Amino acid sequence: MKSFDLNSLNSEQQQALLQTEGAVLVTAGAGSGKTRLLTHRIAYLLSKGVSPYSILAITFTNKATREMSERVQKMCEDGEKIWISTFHSMCSKILRFDIDKIGYSRSFTIYAEDDSEKVVKEILSEMSLSEDKWKKEVLFHLSNWKNTVLSLSEYEFQMKDVTDIRKIVRVMDEYEKRLKKNNALDFDDLLIKTYKLFLCREDVKNKYAERFEYILVDEFQDTNTVQYELLKQLASIHGNIFVVGDEDQCIYSWRGANFKNIFMFRRDFPDVKVFKLERNYRSTGAILEKANKLIAHNRSRLDKKLWTQSPAGDMPVIYNATDERDEALFVASTIERLMRQGEQPSDFAVLMRLNALTRNLEEALLAYNIPHKIYGGFKFYERAEIKMLTSYLRLFVNPDDDVALLRVINFPKRGIGDGAIAKLKALSNGESLLRTILNGELDLQLSKKLEQFVLNFQFLSELKLKPDEFVSEVISKFALREAFDQKTDEGFNKLMNISAFEAGVQEFVKLNPEATLSDYLESITLTSDTDAIGEGGCVTIATVHAVKGLEFKNVFIIGLEEGIFPISRSNSPEDLEEERRLMYVAVTRAEKRLILTHCSRRFLYGKTSYQIVSRFCKELGFYDYKPQKISSISDALADFDKPKKGYNFNKNDVFSEKNAQIKPKFDILRYKIGQKVSHPKFGDGIIEQISSDGLVADINFEGFGRKSLMLEIAPLTVLEER
Repeated sequence: MKSFDLNSLNSEQQQALLQTEGAVLVTAGAGSGKTRLLTHRIAYLLSKGVSPYSILAITFTNKATREMSERVQKMCEDGEKIWISTFHSMCSKILRFDIDKIGYSRSFTIYAEDDSEKVVKEILSEMSLSEDKWKKEVLFHLSNWKNTVLSLSEYEFQMKDVTDIRKIVRVMDEYEKRLKKNNALDFDDLLIKTYKLFLCREDVKNKYAERFEYILVDEFQDTNTVQYELLKQLASIHGNIFVVGDEDQCIYSWRGANFKNIFMFRRDFPDVKVFKLERNYRSTGAILEKANKLIAHNRSRLDKKLWTQSPAGDMPVIYNATDERDEALFVASTIERLMRQGEQPSDFAVLMRLNALTRNLEEALLAYNIPHKIYGGFKFYERAEIKMLTSYLRLFVNPDDDVALLRVINFPKRGIGDGAIAKLKALSNGESLLRTILNGELDLQLSKKLEQFVLNFQFLSELKLKPDEFVSEVISKFALREAFDQKTDEGFNKLMNISAFEAGVQEFVKLNPEATLSDYLESITLTSDTDAIGEGGCVTIATVHAVKGLEFKNVFIIGLEEGIFPISRSNSPEDLEEERRLMYVAVTRAEKRLILTHCSRRFLYGKTSYQIVSRFCKELGFYDYKPQKISSISDALADFDKPKKGYNFNKNDVFSEKNAQIKPKFDILRYKIGQKVSHPKFGDGIIEQISSDGLVADINFEGFGRKSLMLEIAPLTVLEER
């Protein structure tokens, strides 16, 4: 044992940790040290002589897996031997060993969302069904069905009141057959196929249930029906299952998560021991007071109240912006001021319910030269050139992957059009398209077009190389770089992305020297663009869903208006309670400062509308008085030391500049209308208007249009005096 101190846990954590046998349910409030509890429990089990081989720890994100693994390895000699993974990674690993027992090859491909969409679109086309009308419906029901444990016929009966459900089920059935033919699984299949494997083969289930004497589960409230059933199967022999969850943080019902599993657990494991963690180690007392006040409005929850020994700290504040531009300027200028007081960009997160609110915010942060990153945008591995490269690689692992073959068959261009593809499909006669090509079953014209492709594939298939070396050979042999024009910005960027991909494979091989190409492809398929949130020295801009489990010193929550947060489709009491849980998660991400904003009017979805402040603001305890109008952002920034009824600004709030190292006030006479200035992001521009107080200017930048900047802090250089 490297470093394990039981006394570093509080009394409630210790009581839960020492209950090693049987079923244990820990209801752990936000920031109550559940990760610390889980890692210390693993260390405690090892100290009692439990084999690391017999411990399974399940997390919900790759980042949580990495953090738990690192902590355990620092504390325990054999920490690296413990199986710590997400549900999907665990199931993928099990299936790589045993999926052949239910009719698949172990070299199966994992389809990402766009791969699944391609299959659905192909089926809809063949059935003469409109993609616009049917695709979204089919994809919804596919995922909805696979988050249950029902057969397809049982699901159809359960959904009998849904219009055209029989036709939808026909497409779903063909989709399943098509994936089986391609030896492919989608993300939901990783769970449901493992569950069915355990049902069909009790010997396989018992192999894992016998092995895992102790099971630990983080974020238990986020388990769906299939995940919960898998846990029961894995715990069926030893029954030592330790789950940690918080029903107040269940925010994924739209993808099948069921916080009621916490209540079901108490029913299915009647001898369960229940412990409650309410002491918070993350947030100040003032933030927790708001969080407790908010979540108390939910009825479907266990009674608990977060508390802390930390000081009350700065009071949370709220700002009523005139519109979305005013809101964005307020956020950017506040971040800039706090950074001048010593905060770092990575200390800030700007959270929202909808990604659609990011545009003005990004412009404002650019205007003040504040480094930031928006999460939830176009992912690296979904870029066309990267999908093309990974599709080539997938074919060497799984030659039955028709989706991958169709993506690369005419890249680089080989003169293979729709007619040639239709001919190839007709020749395949149920066999995979790649095998049909390799078997030489083509007519002379098609064979000639694919001759070099076949030679390259056969040559590369014989090579025995490490994944990074093999990737470089594939890029070279198939002339993938030559397909892009490096003289254009677009072509140059694509070539840079391919180089970045190669560097990523090299890094993976360094960390995993025994890994195969299949291992690498699986790692990038199961990765998420949110795994790196909070890293890289930038302000984080993200939806609340994306930052679950993370924490930041300073948190802004913007767009707090009815119809946005809570979202407009929250019609039922259950939906509204989930929206409130989402708001609770957002509030409890904050360690030191919590800053809320809403707009009086907002341009969204093509129109400007007057907004109603979110009910959550009132439930948090704001607006005990009628709000007083702040006429402009400069008025607000100039008068923060004075408390404002309804706005909860006070002399101790985040905007106080007492004792801060602030640069001298700038000369307001320095800037004039018509003056030419330069900005590091926007280039050259001309000042067209300056506010009456001299603090804000509207500047027309070449190529970027008109921007409103606060002259005191905007990084402007005067180019010309007029």
